[in-house]
Amino acid sequence: QVQLVESGGGLVQPGGSLRLYCAASGFTFSSYAMTWHRQTPGKERELVAFITGTGGNKIYADSVKGRFTISRDNTKKMVYLEIKRLKPEDTAVYCCNARGLGRDYWGQGTQVTVSS
Repeated sequence: QVQLVESGGGLVQPGGSLRLYCAASGFTFSSYAMTWHRQTPGKERELVAFITGTGGNKIYADSVKGRFTISRDNTKKMVYLEIKRLKPEDTAVYCCNARGLGRDYWGQGTQVTVSS
C-alpha cells in the first residue's frame, strides 16, 4: 500500500523556521522524484521544491529560493523541507508528491500557519 505521510506543520511566528517531513512507503522510493507543493484556498497549487531520485538535483520556485531547502534520505524513505524566515504568505497546506515509473502519489498534507 502506497503512503505518503506529511508532518511537522504548525503555527509559527513570522521570521521563524520549520522542518516538514514526508514519510514514504509502499513503493521504490529512490526511483521517484519528490516534490513539495503548497495550497491555499482560492489559489492554484504551487510547486515549491523538487528533488531527483538520487538527490543530486534540486529546483525551487522563485518565491521560496534562499529560504526553502529540500532534501531526502533514501535509506529512511524520507523527504524533508526546511523552511526559514517564514512569511505570512507561506501559510498553506504543504503536500509531498512522488512521481516516477509512470505513477504519481500524493500525501494528505500538513498545515503551516505563519502568524503573530
